[in-house]
Amino acid sequence: MFQSVHRRAWRRVMPRAGALALTLVGGLAPTADADDIRSRQWYLDAMRADDLWEVSTGKGVTVAVVDTGVNPDAAEIRGRVLKGKDFYSPNPDPWNDTDGHGTNMAITIAGRSSQGGLKGLAPDVKILPVKALKEEASFGALEAAAKGIRYAADTDAQIINASLGSAPSAKAQKAVDSAVKYALKKGKLVFAATGNDGQAGVEYPAAAPGVIAVGSVGSTGKISKFSDYGEQVALAAPGEDIPVHCTQTEGYCRGDGTSASTALASASAALIWSKHPDWTNNQVLRVMMQTAGHNGPVPSDYIGYGIVRPAKVLLEGKGDPGDPDVNPLLAARQKESPAPSTSPSPANKGDSKKNKDDDQSQPRQQNAAAESDGGGTLWIVAGGVAAAVAVVGAALAVRARKRRAA
Repeated sequence: MFQSVHRRAWRRVMPRAGALALTLVGGLAPTADADDIRSRQWYLDAMRADDLWEVSTGKGVTVAVVDTGVNPDAAEIRGRVLKGKDFYSPNPDPWNDTDGHGTNMAITIAGRSSQGGLKGLAPDVKILPVKALKEEASFGALEAAAKGIRYAADTDAQIINASLGSAPSAKAQKAVDSAVKYALKKGKLVFAATGNDGQAGVEYPAAAPGVIAVGSVGSTGKISKFSDYGEQVALAAPGEDIPVHCTQTEGYCRGDGTSASTALASASAALIWSKHPDWTNNQVLRVMMQTAGHNGPVPSDYIGYGIVRPAKVLLEGKGDPGDPDVNPLLAARQKESPAPSTSPSPANKGDSKKNKDDDQSQPRQQNAAAESDGGGTLWIVAGGVAAAVAVVGAALAVRARKRRAA
């Protein structure tokens, strides 16, 4: 349940064989005042957000957030939250987010830092809230999520973000698979979180065919200890030390989880699609896969085709959109060899019994430190920024010790 003594995991809800398995926000360690919150969003600097915004802000793109609902009064996204639909509550209201998770994901995607708040990676995106769960024991959430994905597929939303996950029943799996297939036929991109148990086995809907399953990396580009892995992983994105609005106290909190990774991957797709509105979902995904950062053979069970790098597409013109009608992820997986790799498993996951028992047992590599054009890590970050991240981390750890028990 806990990632460490200092921060709670981004996962609650839906029991799975006695475990709590649905990925949700947590990590409630209050940060400093809003005035310096932007300096704590290290991943925006790493992804060259300021330069990206000179080229694309996500304008003209709508992202459906299948989650706990989205609060339209949150300052960072006020005026850009559509009505949406609630598939979970007895008294439906997609704007009623009693948990805060869906609102935080919407802000991570599209925040405008209003009133000194958080900045999203794609600040001009519109958000379509699709409520599929609430808080704590959200039984039936996957069935609701399947309905939400199908609903979103019939709207103007180009991207469907599902920062949630669970082990499905046979009924739920069938419903999700069908909904995703329908969404793909409608020309959508569907992103979902791999899960936060730090073990083999990607959760649903991330494991559904055609879903872009997103794992988490930290500021060094290495796979996060909590990030679930498996052959379904398609991409990775930042998911450690992500500032969010606290859900149990006032102010801002630090969170870890593949939820935020998924939101940032969705936002990256929105930036690319906004700049290239004539591209299909397949073309947007293809350039994302082609330009993702990695340091070894792909795909990897830990970062898939690599760590998302929209700057490669938007600032450097890299990536060939290719055939508009061929899904590159499904096509690639049809060609993949089942032969296991002998590459080592990631250093960050060395505490896992599965890894330390046999370092050669993992099916597809690797130490997920990504390549760069000349540096050895994914992120294009100056030394000063990296140092600032370290200082912030230390400060937050001290504050975390003082937080009240959640």
